[in-house]
Amino acid sequence: MRLLIVNHISVARESLKRNRMRTWLTTLGITLGVTCMTVILALSYGATKLVDDQVDALGGNIAVIRPGADKKIHDLRDAIIPLGGDSFSVSSLTERDFTAISELDGVEQAAPLMSVDGSVRSSNNKQIIDAPIVATTPALQTISDLKIKDGQFIDNVTNQNTAVIGHQLSIDLFGSDQSIGQLFKVRGQQFTVIGVLGPVNDSINYNNLNINNAVIVSLDSGKSFNQGIAQIRQINVKAKDASQLPALTKQIDQLLIDNHSGERDFSILTDKAISKPTSLLFKLVGIVAVIISSVSLLIGGIGIMNIMLANVAERTREIGIRKAVGASNYHITFQFLIEALVMSVSGGIFGFLLGYAVALLLGTFLPFNPGFTWWVPLASIGTSVFVGVLFGLYPALRAARKDPIEALRQYN
Repeated sequence: MRLLIVNHISVARESLKRNRMRTWLTTLGITLGVTCMTVILALSYGATKLVDDQVDALGGNIAVIRPGADKKIHDLRDAIIPLGGDSFSVSSLTERDFTAISELDGVEQAAPLMSVDGSVRSSNNKQIIDAPIVATTPALQTISDLKIKDGQFIDNVTNQNTAVIGHQLSIDLFGSDQSIGQLFKVRGQQFTVIGVLGPVNDSINYNNLNINNAVIVSLDSGKSFNQGIAQIRQINVKAKDASQLPALTKQIDQLLIDNHSGERDFSILTDKAISKPTSLLFKLVGIVAVIISSVSLLIGGIGIMNIMLANVAERTREIGIRKAVGASNYHITFQFLIEALVMSVSGGIFGFLLGYAVALLLGTFLPFNPGFTWWVPLASIGTSVFVGVLFGLYPALRAARKDPIEALRQYN
């Protein structure tokens, strides 16, 4: 059997060499489709793994509380709607919730995150309109392991109108990463820079906050922009002991249900679930992009069927001779199916290698690197095998069903 397969592969190579240009063009369609798929899968996995690794690095004792119930996702529509649907709702998390959680025995530290809308304008009238502005407490530095490059983080002693800014924002706003003492305004309110955060390579994180361009102010400062009300979008909780985190999350769950009149209008996330929104977003983008790239694979598959039908027509007499000397329908089918697989698998391997090369190149322009895992090549090359079988089976069966006597009458 092994000798028969080797012989079929050898015959397939010789047959495809006779029409090299046609073979290469057909293989190219598979290569491009697999390349697109590999790029998408590698980047999607890399972005998801980035947040997972960040959460793991924090020691496994972190819980994140976000407004909105943890919705079950049954199909693609359920996954897409929440991305925009919750943006119009008022956060269900309050300062009272944060205070109550902070006072629990198993909680080492807790930090609220409140987003503030507005642009940042320096004293020399330089304006940044897309800088994320977050109001929080001093505990955020420890929980999220934020590094200070210059100055200090906000604390309970510093003046209310003080702020810590990201490394890149300092450069964009003041032309230097040493901006301690500089003044800027947010919605007409003046702040003094007391600290500059160290540069961070990964702008994607579980806080959904680009640290390099962020403005961090005290919670009291944030409330002053919202009529004294803390509109909290997330609460980060650090447990005293990682082994106590499951029990602590149950306590928090019951506490919040009591605070919210029996409504579970919040989500408590731990471990890999913390990165779920980021993972979901990239998975959705990946699904859409894979569907688009499948068009290339469909075209490549049609090309395989076209060239195989042409091969069957050109080799009708050869098929008749093979059957006359004892070849069965199975042998003929297997022979032509292997020829289709040689093209599709070759295209799949080249596409996988090219895809990872492109993904690595794109990674130099993105805030994350492509991920390497066993299921990416399995999906990429496995898809090429599936395309080869799907579009090569009909020509192979057509070749096997030829009548040997009629086939021997064919002279071309």
